[in-house]
Amino acid sequence: MEGFKTIINKILEFRDERDWEQFHNSKDLALALSVETSELLELFLWKDNEDFNLDKLKDELADILMYAFLLVEKNDLDINQIILDKIKKNADKYPVDKAKGNSTKYNEL
Repeated sequence: MEGFKTIINKILEFRDERDWEQFHNSKDLALALSVETSELLELFLWKDNEDFNLDKLKDELADILMYAFLLVEKNDLDINQIILDKIKKNADKYPVDKAKGNSTKYNEL
């Protein structure tokens, strides 16, 4: 979490100035994250692959990341460690010799 400490502190400052921590339980943060992810998807709906508004993409990604960071902070998780742990799990599920250049799900490799 050390590498993200400054940005998380800014998010917490913004939240605390508005007394919103009372609303930021894990369930509601996860729900908000899902809603924002849906808004991100909406940018691409019925369009070609790379046909989207970059400013709106930035806004939706920022919302997603802020809720994710708040969920990390709420549960006292180490962002770096949970990502490294997940990369390790994915590496075990998707060995290079089987997965390289292949989009097949791990259980079908």
